[in-house]
Amino acid sequence: MLPDGGLSLAFRPASLWRGDWWPGLFTSMFMHGGWGHVAMNALGVFAFAPPVARLMAGARGVAGFLGFYLVTGLVGTAGYGLIHPDTFDPLVGASGAVFGLMGAAFRLLGRRNGTLRALTDRRFLLMAAVVMAINMVVGLIGLAPGAEGARVAWEAHAFGFVTGALLIGPWSSLFRPRPTSFDSPPDLRDPSA
Repeated sequence: MLPDGGLSLAFRPASLWRGDWWPGLFTSMFMHGGWGHVAMNALGVFAFAPPVARLMAGARGVAGFLGFYLVTGLVGTAGYGLIHPDTFDPLVGASGAVFGLMGAAFRLLGRRNGTLRALTDRRFLLMAAVVMAINMVVGLIGLAPGAEGARVAWEAHAFGFVTGALLIGPWSSLFRPRPTSFDSPPDLRDPSA
């Protein structure tokens, strides 16, 4: 509901390269192209954030999760800017961050103990290939609901996805809760037995 529709907070790659408006890398994640765009990103967060957030518990974990979300979104936006350095077309949305959560969550699928699938795991690679192929087709054809007349920044999605898949391992080890020496097993038996 901003007077200019939030376009002053959008990311425009050409302006970044000229040094005019670099905060757009960050502010664009909080602007959307309508309620349909907001709903699609919210559904993605609801679907892919829980497994990632479970890796990072407590106050440190909250900070770690928010940092992970923002970093994958920033890399997604910056990646789009690298591919389209001469465009002044506005980019808005948090899809790069949502795809970052998706890349991380795919590494966790089927793992109840919080371990990650290897980047070379067949199931991970197959899911990633299918999602990226659909992402590219939707982006090139422009079939995204709620995006009539707008380009879909599939490149930002791809950069966010790859960043999330690569970053979740080291990131979660930084923000995973530290075990204490006073932990007891759930059955309260003598730990030395």
